Order: sequence, then C-alpha cells, then structure tokens
Amino acid sequence: MQVLCAGDEFITPTMLVEAVRSELAGEDAGFTTHASRWPGEPWYATGEVAEAAGAEDEIVEAVRGVDLLVTHLAPVTERVLAAADRLRLVATPRGGPTNVDLDAATRHGVAVVNLPGRNARAVAEFTVGILIAGRRNIARSHARMREGEWTGDLYRYDEAGPELAGQTVGLVGLGQVGTRVAELLRAFGVRLLAADPYVDPDVATERGVRLVGLDELVESSDVISLHARLTPQTRRMIDEKVLDRVRPGAYLVNTARGDLVDHDALVDALRAGRLSGAALDVYAVEPPAADDPLRTMPQVVTVSHLAGASRDVAHRAARRIAADVGRFVAGRPLEHCLNPEVLPARPGVAS
Repeated sequence: MQVLCAGDEFITPTMLVEAVRSELAGEDAGFTTHASRWPGEPWYATGEVAEAAGAEDEIVEAVRGVDLLVTHLAPVTERVLAAADRLRLVATPRGGPTNVDLDAATRHGVAVVNLPGRNARAVAEFTVGILIAGRRNIARSHARMREGEWTGDLYRYDEAGPELAGQTVGLVGLGQVGTRVAELLRAFGVRLLAADPYVDPDVATERGVRLVGLDELVESSDVISLHARLTPQTRRMIDEKVLDRVRPGAYLVNTARGDLVDHDALVDALRAGRLSGAALDVYAVEPPAADDPLRTMPQVVTVSHLAGASRDVAHRAARRIAADVGRFVAGRPLEHCLNPEVLPARPGVAS
C-alpha cells in the first residue's frame, strides 16, 4: 500500500506521515511526501477547485501508483484523479475541502473524507479576541505606538468603545464555530441571538441562544459575527439591503469567509457610519488589493486570515484525519465521508 502525504508549512508532510503511520501500524505501507509553500505562497482557485496549494503538475506525478492521498490543500482535480490509477481514498483535514473536485472523485470511485470543526476552537477564540481588539481600540492604539505615537484621544468618551456586558451579539451561523463563540461570550454577560436555518430552536435554546431570522438579528444586534459556510446561497448574504437595516453603530466581525459580505456595501456602510467598525480576518479576494479602502479605515481591524492558525489545530487535524484513514483501511465505518456511495465497491485497501 502506498500513501502520499501532501502537506504544507502549517500541516507539514512529517505531521501527516507520523499520524498515518501510527494508525496503520502492522500494515505494509510505504510513504511518499509532497510539500507546498502555503501559506508563504497564497492558495489559488481554478474553475474546478478553490483554496488549493501546490502545482497541479507535481501532484499529477506524485499520485501515480498511490493508494491513499492524505492532503491539506493539494489540488485534487480530474487530471490528478485520472493519473491516480490505484487511488482509493482522499483524506483532507478540512471542514470544506474546496481543493477537491468531489464530483470527479466520485466518478473515479474515490472516497473523500474530511474533518469538520477541526479548527472551531481556534476560530472561536480568535473571533472574541479580534472583537475586543477592535471595539476597545487595542489594535488602533498598538498601531500608533508602533509608529512612535502616544496620544490620549482614544480615552475620550466619543472614541471609547463599549464593554461587552449587556450587549446583544448576533451570530450568523450556529454550527461548530458559532456554538463555541456563544460559549465564550456567555462569560461576558452578553445576550445571544443566532440566525441559522439548519438549527432547531430547542437546540439553540440549550446553547443559550435565541434563534431569529436574519432581519431581526441585524436590527437587534450591537455586534454581528459571521460563522456561515460560503455556498451559492450565502454568497454576499450581507449586502446593501441587510446593512441598511443594522442597528446604528453596530459592529461587524467576519472570521468565516470574505465573500459572505458584499465588499462595496460594507465600505459604504462604514463610511456612512451605519457600522461603527469592523474586524475582518477574511476577504473576497486574498490578499486584498493594496488600495482596498478597508486596509486604511481607522475603524477597521484587518488581519491576514489567521483565525484557524494554532499549533493545536495542526496536530489535531493530522491525528484525526489519520484516524479515518485507519478506519478506511480496516473497512470500518468512516467518521466523515462526503461521497459514501462509493464505499460499497471500495470497502478498504488490501495491504
């Protein structure tokens, strides 16, 4: 059995090899590796895959004769799958593996397993952190200090931000990240709302959250925090019409996906003062253009897509995806399979 571990500078090939080797102890498994330079080099999108890293031509060569592909971001395209004459499994430690052409994998009879929630804790912590850094002027003061400035104007009443206690926070999406954000924010004494058509109201209540529609959420929230997955239905869901309805002075946080928000409508809402500010970790185009006004607005905190970056995430992702590789090889039920219809014909891989 041959295993290709294609990692990068976050989840390294070595991490993947060590985790998978541990799960396949006793199996006759050989390992090869491939390393992309992400995040040192940005990921890319084609018409077939998105958020991919590593040259497709290199992956095409690397997968020949491989039974199992374990990868974080390598492009798994029709070309790659066509070249992988023995491939039976693609295992990717991501919640939304947009670097994999799932339809093509299914046509080739290749099972695809993923890892929802692998960085939920990290993103939730980061969300609360960037919210406080923005609303309490931590980021603005830090930037000024780095420039050699010591100014007292941020202590003026008009510039000072509110405490979280007593505020209403609206979560757009109450999945694994949104739920963890709610858990953290409850300690601050906030009132929690959420808009999520896939969550039962009773489940939301158990999580200390009142489920409402998006219109009520934006009209009632002091803070709007985005935690929805990007789909054709959610793309630019926060548009001009929605932003026209926000509570005056509301604050927007986005640590999910940039294209959930209409960029131009966001800029207009900030300039008009309908939003008091925003904290952004993600953008519709990454990196954003050098002249993007969001980069220089003093009321906007901009960070370079870091919310999911913790050392714990990297190790946890490698261990958990390797566990599903072990289940596949042993013919046991998989924890997360995106195309289970291929499994009856591919129960496992003989060693």
